[in-house]
Amino acid sequence: MGRMCRWLVVCVALVAALAGQAQAAEKINLLIIDGQHNHNWKATTPVVKDALLKTERFTVDVATTPAAKDPKEDWDKFRPDFSKYGVVLINYHGQAWPKEVNEAMTKFIEGGGGLVFYHAAVFSHQGWPEWNKMMGMGWRPANFGDRIALDDSGKVVREEKGKGLGSSHGPAHAFEVIARDKEHPVMKGVPDKWLHVKDELYHGMRGPCENVSILATAFSSKEMKGTGMHEPMVWTVAYGKARVFVSVLGHDAGSTGVPDAATLLARGTEWAATGQVTIPVPAEFNATPGAKPDTK
Repeated sequence: MGRMCRWLVVCVALVAALAGQAQAAEKINLLIIDGQHNHNWKATTPVVKDALLKTERFTVDVATTPAAKDPKEDWDKFRPDFSKYGVVLINYHGQAWPKEVNEAMTKFIEGGGGLVFYHAAVFSHQGWPEWNKMMGMGWRPANFGDRIALDDSGKVVREEKGKGLGSSHGPAHAFEVIARDKEHPVMKGVPDKWLHVKDELYHGMRGPCENVSILATAFSSKEMKGTGMHEPMVWTVAYGKARVFVSVLGHDAGSTGVPDAATLLARGTEWAATGQVTIPVPAEFNATPGAKPDTK
């Protein structure tokens, strides 16, 4: 091979490497939807946005819906352009969106767009069938759908629609979270178990429970008015071409911004958008090392 040919090979390899670096560094466009809630979304959305921006992996826009008492004219103007984004994060629980928004969102998800549910977003849109399929399970009454949880051996237990408890939680307390799928990209490098700060521990999530993979659970003790089962805290849903990530950790700004909850939300959001995770697990992932969970 002549000198010129060798030089061309080197140049091609260099260009390819630089292109690969540029592609790896390309940021993901993300949209947060908030605006109505039974939780303080005005406090949590900035914390979520800041946690995502700190990873330097995302650009973040926020679409805030009109308030419940706002006139129809305001809702007529609420038309997020989902085509601009790789992933949408839901921090919303309020009135139903206009039909046009639902259709646009469904088109985005069915086309492979990523979707993330944060904490009480699992309360949202109970009357929207496709939404419930996207979410897999959420805060619903017992007669709404099936329920899945894990027993002490780690076996998935399915409870049929109409049997047992609906969704609820006991008093907020610190609790241990157990990683259940260490091979999933979101969970690689995460401790086998860790202590999460004082937070709401949801139990009795209900829904279609189709194509759901549980990534992490927490034990819902009966002493804390729980179920005596290991309840899903983090899960994914395969919905057609789309990847859906759900984390119910983080009731308020404090329990959302701690390293474990913020890291999982960021890594899950990246995975929902790309199918891969590059955001590292920080050394301070354990929010309260050495502490013991509340049991009473």
